[in-house]
Amino acid sequence: MERRIRKNPSREECEKIIKRILVTEASERGCNEHFKHPSDFMSFFQSLYPPSDALTKQVQRAIKAMDMPRDERGYYIVNKTSKQLEEEKEIKHLLKAGAACVSDLSLSQPILLRANPSVRSYLTHLIASSSTFEGKFDTIIETNNGLIIYTQNKTELLSILNSILPH
Repeated sequence: MERRIRKNPSREECEKIIKRILVTEASERGCNEHFKHPSDFMSFFQSLYPPSDALTKQVQRAIKAMDMPRDERGYYIVNKTSKQLEEEKEIKHLLKAGAACVSDLSLSQPILLRANPSVRSYLTHLIASSSTFEGKFDTIIETNNGLIIYTQNKTELLSILNSILPH
C-alpha cells in the first residue's frame, strides 16, 4: 500500500508549530522579538515543506485562527488570546486606579473573633475604620462563625481585643 506524504501541514499542525516556535522564542529570549507577521514564520515552514502559495495561506489561516494579540511593538504574544489581553488591560487599569498592591500574608497569623451574624458586617466596618485598630491587622474576613482577622502582630491585636471584649 502506497502512503501519501502530505504536501502541506494542516492548519492545526501549523498552529502547533507556530506555538512551539513562539514558546521557544519566549523561553530563550524572555519575549518574542522576531515574529510580527505570518511571513516571519515562512522560512521555518519552507525548511520543512515545499514552498507554495498554499503553504503561505495555511500559515496565515493558522495565525488568524490562533487569535494572538500583539505587544506594544507589534510582536505576537504566545499563550494569550486578544480577549485575554483586553481583560488584562482592564484589570491593570483598575489595579492602578485603586492603588492596588500585593501583600504577602504568609507572615500574618489568623485570629478568630466569634460574633453573631447580625453584627458581623457592622463590626467589620467599625474595626476597619477604627483608629484603635489602624495598622494592627492586614485584613478581616467574615465567616459563618465570626471574623477572621489576619495580623502580623498577634500579641498586640489580642491585647486590644481582650481589653474591649465584655467579660
